Amino acid sequence: MREETEYRPKPLVEIGGKPILWHIMKIYAAHGFNEFIVALGYKGDMIKDYFFNYRMRAHDFTLDMANDKVTYYDNGGDNFVITFAETGAESLTGERIKRLRRYLKDEKEFMVTYGDGVADIAIPELLAFHRKQETIGTITGVQPYSKYGFVNMDEDKNLVMNFHEKPLMQDSYINSGFMVFTHKIFDYLGHGMLETETLAHLAGKNQLSIYKHKGFWKAMDTTKEAEELNRLWLADQPWKVWRV
Repeated sequence: MREETEYRPKPLVEIGGKPILWHIMKIYAAHGFNEFIVALGYKGDMIKDYFFNYRMRAHDFTLDMANDKVTYYDNGGDNFVITFAETGAESLTGERIKRLRRYLKDEKEFMVTYGDGVADIAIPELLAFHRKQETIGTITGVQPYSKYGFVNMDEDKNLVMNFHEKPLMQDSYINSGFMVFTHKIFDYLGHGMLETETLAHLAGKNQLSIYKHKGFWKAMDTTKEAEELNRLWLADQPWKVWRV
């Protein structure tokens, strides 16, 4: 989705007039988790600017220029507490999390997700599952839809019987983000990719659990997917688990 991200980072691509990052934070905040650390990379200053000026852009206010005073009349129901951490424009996902350790030193466990996917996930259930499993990490697995249609055929006659357009992959799961880790994860983080390096290592040690989410989930990897999320927002808003 180069046309969307050439001039801004993907987390600022808008869905329904708000960055997808805002939607992700609203999902967590709806369940009482309102403290965030944003690992900044490509054009991270734009993310800082957006949230620093968020109330001015989004809400009514009075500017008293003589007394250098601003009075805001509401905050739109958002109560985010955000730490903005510069983790490097070229850093891979594993290193980004590793660089957040200074802000997580007092946390026994913490949650991590990517900045491009939304879901109607029940965060407390995910957290309770993780604690019950007693593993270092838990990922949220979802069953994806195939990007391709399948052909059902008569093998003996070499005839097409019917088409199955982009079916749900019933026997496969992918990591949707929405992960939980204990502080021990920092013993495994390196400078590479989180999934191919760290999570694979944890899996090999039976220290990675999977929480199966059967509800709505969608990532935004292409302009087409961004357009689809915008259409869904105008329709039934399937990931909106918050009231305001």
